[in-house]
Amino acid sequence: MLQAFAGGRVFGGVSGAPPSLVLALHGWAHTHADFDPVLGGEHPLPAVALDLPGFGASPPPPDAWTTPAYAELVAEVAEELTAAAGTPPVVLGHSFGGKVAVRLAARHPDLVRGLVLTGVPLLRLGPRPTPPVRFRLARSLHRVGLVSDARMEAARQRYGSSDYRAAQGVMRQVLVANLAETYDEDLAALRCPVALVWGDDDTAAPLAVAEEVAARVPGATLTVCPGAGHLTPTTVPGALRRAVEELLG
Repeated sequence: MLQAFAGGRVFGGVSGAPPSLVLALHGWAHTHADFDPVLGGEHPLPAVALDLPGFGASPPPPDAWTTPAYAELVAEVAEELTAAAGTPPVVLGHSFGGKVAVRLAARHPDLVRGLVLTGVPLLRLGPRPTPPVRFRLARSLHRVGLVSDARMEAARQRYGSSDYRAAQGVMRQVLVANLAETYDEDLAALRCPVALVWGDDDTAAPLAVAEEVAARVPGATLTVCPGAGHLTPTTVPGALRRAVEELLG
């Protein structure tokens, strides 16, 4: 069942009996439905899984939001849940949603009981990939008006990532802004319990990222799921559910 939050600016799926004690944030180009195997079942957890702005039922942001802007909207939802339950929620974040969750916990510690993070590319280990020479040349010529918008879009479609090619309108700008962000200060500011649940075959957010985050955040735990890739909410939901239930106590 979908429900509106934050004055109708964002929608989310609700599971279990109220009050909701878990807030789940999905990955890029996904929706709240990713968390059905984690939160649902015979004994559903009392939870809200959001469709972040620009995905699922939630309208896109008015401009190229960064993850701090997403976190401010999610903070309104977390505040609603905290007021209803008398305690802040455990926040479960996958990939892009995990980035938003870290921003939320660092900047609004009173609204996060604990974090469960999975497949979140929080750190860049190694050099940043360089676009192909032909794309960089086309981009430079486009900036000075020597390459048309149509030819530039063709270059983006040829050389861009699958996420970039699929993104439309303002969401493409959101994606580009997101890729340039860093999270070192937010990780250093975390004070809530942090549980990392990671696939050892994750190529989008390699296990080495989780190991480095666990080393940086005092008290953080790391559960490695052998053979699992990036889409842990659908491939190893039991591991995520156990981590959430442990933080719920």
